[in-house]
Order: sequence, then C-alpha cells, then structure tokens
Amino acid sequence: MAAAQPERKGATALNIGEVLATLAEDFPSMTASKIRFLEDKGLIAPHRTPSGYRQYSDGDVERLRFILALQRDQYLPLKVIKDYLDAVDRGERPEALPGGVSIAPRAVSDELSAQLGGARPRSLGEAQLRAESGASADLVEAMATFGLITAEDGRYDEHDLAVARSCVALADHGLEPRHLRPFQTTAEREVALIERAVAPSASRRDSASRVRAAEEARELGELFLTLHRALVHGLISRMDG
Repeated sequence: MAAAQPERKGATALNIGEVLATLAEDFPSMTASKIRFLEDKGLIAPHRTPSGYRQYSDGDVERLRFILALQRDQYLPLKVIKDYLDAVDRGERPEALPGGVSIAPRAVSDELSAQLGGARPRSLGEAQLRAESGASADLVEAMATFGLITAEDGRYDEHDLAVARSCVALADHGLEPRHLRPFQTTAEREVALIERAVAPSASRRDSASRVRAAEEARELGELFLTLHRALVHGLISRMDG
C-alpha cells in the first residue's frame, strides 16, 4: 500500500533540492537518491506535475523527518516504519512501534515535526553517562576495558548509554562486564555477516545502491535480534522441563 498523500498546506511546493536544503541541518547525509528510494518503497507520495516533476508539501517534509528520525535514533527498518504509517493512513491508532518506541499517530503533524525533526544524536561525557545510567566510575572503566562501550574523544553516544543501563541492571544479578564480553563478540560476528550479505550493493559506487545496502543492513539487524530473542526464550522455556 502506497503512503497516503498528506494534506497540502498553503501553496508550498518544494522541489527535491529544496527539500534536501530544508533537511540538511538535521540530516546532512540525506540525498536525492534516498528520497526517491523512500518513494519507491511507498513511504512518501509527492505530488507529480503533468510533466512528471515531483513537488513536496510541508506535510511531505514532516513525514520525511519522521521516517529519518526513527531510522537514525531508533534504528528501525523501513518495513516496520511503513507498516506503522500505513496503519496511521488507514485511520488506525497504533500505540507503539517495535522496541517500545511510543508515538501517537501524528505522522505528518507540526507537533511530530517539532519532536522528531529537531532531535539529534546525543553526545555524553562520562559524568553524564554515569548520572543517566547509574553506573559507577569502576563499572564504566570495566565496560570500556571489555569493549562494551567505546568513547570517541571522551564522548559516549546513546548506544553506550543503553549498554551502561543494561550492565547496571545485570550487576544486580551478579553479572559483571567481564562476563558480558561474549555479547560484544557475538555482535561483531553478526555485523560481519551483515556486511557480507550487503556487500554486492555496498560495493557499487552509485548512491542508490548504498542506500539499499544501508536499509538491507537495518532489516538484517532486526531479523538477527528476532532470531536471538527466539533462541534465548526457547532455551529458557526448557529450563522448566
């Protein structure tokens, strides 16, 4: 199902270059190929002039911000985002996206644009990482020693924060970073598999192929997580037997 055509606001009609300029501050790596890729996947549906030129409304730009922010900040694959948007377009009210991302169905509203469009990847110092995760200085040092978190120029990102929070919770069960190194090793092996799978597209020089490779990598990552969760839950269920 193609994405529903958003209601157009006023006389706004942007060409693809103007859309890129509008998004550049928050999404500097955005390209025309990525926008066309999203259209091909049915996530956006810009107006077409009689001569075939695309024209984008404010609503189209807001929808793009929504999609790009979820990809960047939540690492959700496009299929998951599209299923959510399709439900919204049908007038349904999905409560949340996979992974606990809770968003009211305002896919093309000004409020959503303000919430997601201005969001940028966070950068945290060690003090902020410790304050938000509850990790001690010793735990942060141990996580770094065993490769679970990595500081770049003394700064950590949201992924490091999520790891730190998990390690704090696991410490309550007597599990220390030295016990958790296999998780990092497994993640590295899974990423190696993903890189091998997307290599044919990633090796091409055209931007459209690189966009497809990036999206395929996200989808594979989500499938790997689903498989891992199913395997772990299956083994745990056998413990009762």
